[in-house]
Formats: sequence, C-alpha cells, structure tokens
Amino acid sequence: MTQEDSVTVPATGDAGHSFAQSLSAGGWTDQARIANRDDIRIVGAREHNLKDVSLRIPKNKITVFTGVSGSGKSSIVFDTLAVEAQRQLNGTFSWFIRNQLPKYRRPHADAIENLTAPVIVDQKPVGGNARSTVGTMTDVYSMIRILFSRHGRPYNPPAMYSFNDPQGMCPGCDGLGQERCVDVERMLDRTKSLDDGAIRLPTHKVGSMDWQQYANCGHFDASKPLCDYSDAEWHMLLHGSGGKVTVSTANSTMTLAFEGIVDRFARTNLKRDLSSLSERGRANVERFITLGDCAACEGTRLNPTALATTIGGHSIADWSRMEISELIKRLDAIEDPVATPIADGVRTALERIDAIGLGYLSLDRPTTSLSGGEAQRLKMVRHLGSSLIGMTFIFDEPST
Repeated sequence: MTQEDSVTVPATGDAGHSFAQSLSAGGWTDQARIANRDDIRIVGAREHNLKDVSLRIPKNKITVFTGVSGSGKSSIVFDTLAVEAQRQLNGTFSWFIRNQLPKYRRPHADAIENLTAPVIVDQKPVGGNARSTVGTMTDVYSMIRILFSRHGRPYNPPAMYSFNDPQGMCPGCDGLGQERCVDVERMLDRTKSLDDGAIRLPTHKVGSMDWQQYANCGHFDASKPLCDYSDAEWHMLLHGSGGKVTVSTANSTMTLAFEGIVDRFARTNLKRDLSSLSERGRANVERFITLGDCAACEGTRLNPTALATTIGGHSIADWSRMEISELIKRLDAIEDPVATPIADGVRTALERIDAIGLGYLSLDRPTTSLSGGEAQRLKMVRHLGSSLIGMTFIFDEPST
C-alpha cells in the first residue's frame, strides 16, 4: 500500500468541518453524488458527541481515524458507519432470518450513502467453548484432517481425526484434552465434623438437603471430626454407595440413594462443559476442581486409533503442537501428487497466519487463551482468502 492509497482522518466531535474531507450538510448536488460514488458519504452525523459531522470516506483505500479519547472516532466509525451498513445488510434477509440476527437502530444522521457490505474486526475475545482452538477457529485443522486421511498411514476417514466427533475423540476426556479431578482437600475440612461444616461446597451448608444426605445416612457420627474417620468411613464418605437416606425441608420429605460426595460431584460436574454455566455457578464448581492433561490421551484430545496415523513419523497431534512457522516447513516435504494440492491449501492458510505475526502460535492453542490483539488478527485471517470484493473492512485499533 503506497502513501497515495491511504487517508488519515483526524477525529473530533466538535464540528463537521473538523474532519478531513468534511462536507457541509446540504452542500451536495446530484452531480456531486454521481461523481462521488467511490466515496462513502455521511451527512449530519449526531451520534453521542458528534455535532452534525459530514464527511466522505474513500473506497478501496485505507482510511485511518485518529484522535484523543472521546474525540468521536468510535462514534463515527462503529456507531454510525458500521451500524448503518450492518442494519441495511440485515434488511436484505427474510423476516425469519432477521429475527435471529442482532437488532440495529438507525444512527442519528441526515444521510449515509454508498455503503458496502461491512466486515467488522474488533478486539473482543474470541471466546468459544473448551473445544475451540486456533486450528478449529481458522478451519486449518479441518484441512489437515483431510490431508491425514489421504496421505497418512494407516488410513482412516477424516472424522477419525476430529476430537469433536465420537469416532475420533478420546473416550477418557471426551475430546477436551484435560482431565478434571475433584480437589478433596478444598472440598472437605478434615479438622471439622459434619455438624461443624466440614463440607465446603456452597450447596452443602449445615442443615441443607445435600448436607443431610451425609449427616443422616447412618454411616457417620456427624459430630466426629473427619480426621478421626477410619479408612472405611473415609472411603464411604468419598466413594460409597448403597442404602437410602431420608432428607427433609420445611415442606417436604424425600428418600434418596446414598452416593459418596466425591463420586456425586464428579458425576454431575467433571464431564460437563462449564462454559455453559453462569459466571457465579462456574466459579462455585471450579473452586473444587483441578485440571491436568488427560492421562489417557496426554492432552491430545484424540483416541489411540487417530494418533496411530502418521505423516513423516508425526501424528496429527504432533502437527497441532508445532508452531505454525515450523509446520509450514513440514508441509514442504510432502511430494505425493494426491496430497500435494491439499498440502498447498494448508500451507497457504498457515502462511496468512504467519504473515500477520502469529507464526508462534500452535493449532492446538485454546482460543480462550488468546489476547485481544491475537484474536483480532486471527479474525482477519478468515477474510484474507475470500474472493469477495467491494467490502468495507472496519478494524478497531489493528496495530495492537
């Protein structure tokens, strides 16, 4: 991009003429409109602290909005331009589709014209669940799965290399790569008795129904400190089963099957995607869980059959652990005419990631661990290979 291809717009919300290339409202003629179809036209923008701001933004050029905090950069770019472009784009869909999309209010402006379809690349965290990785987010992992199915030995279908598919996921961790274990020391205060609140789980406060399952079961002396339990009593508390327990509230009484406190907690929480819980609920559970690599798959997320397939002596898990810059070199060694086109596609995708300064990442990196800047650049990768033209790309401080 040459100097002539970029435009810097100093932002200030005090007046329309404060913007470079600004235009006074009402100063447009039909001839001017025809002559300036290569510009996005905004007239009389009044979002937030903007005061009748009018300007033209050239298409097919890089336009940079600069200014101090509060000068109106976000108000003009995101709250006016981006919102109206997205609102009009969503308006082209059927009512059924529109009801599933975010709702946008028309910005306060006299006119916003010559818009193109927007692609908004912000710095919001990528998020995703526990199964989302750099490889799955960018679709590169899907391409590598196909490569292994065509070029790897022994042969397996593509689904076998997916940790999100029952055919490929590790049965020990259900494809999560991590094994959740109950932290007994955090859960139980062995210096206290059940009556004194030895169970630290928020749901097991003294007198609660959950607490009664252990205090009323008949297996334990509720006034006895846990440190004085025999081995048999300790095992029964943690992992016991069998028998019935009567619990009651002010309005009802019920009979429940006895289950050791560790086994019950593990059954209801350990193989559950905690990202679906509220922040408070997740925190209450995570306090009593320790995480580590799954013992069965050693953190690879895949089952032994998937891991047995190799290319050049390396499994798909080995490829996922490599830095992207290193993995690009690995692809150069593939000469099989059947696999070469697929390898070229993978290389091109990886080179785009490397080109924007993320060659140090690995494909197995969880998206939840990415910084805002890393997440933004990975979002950019999704669009770099697109054949669509005439789009408006809107970036939030991309230099970071």
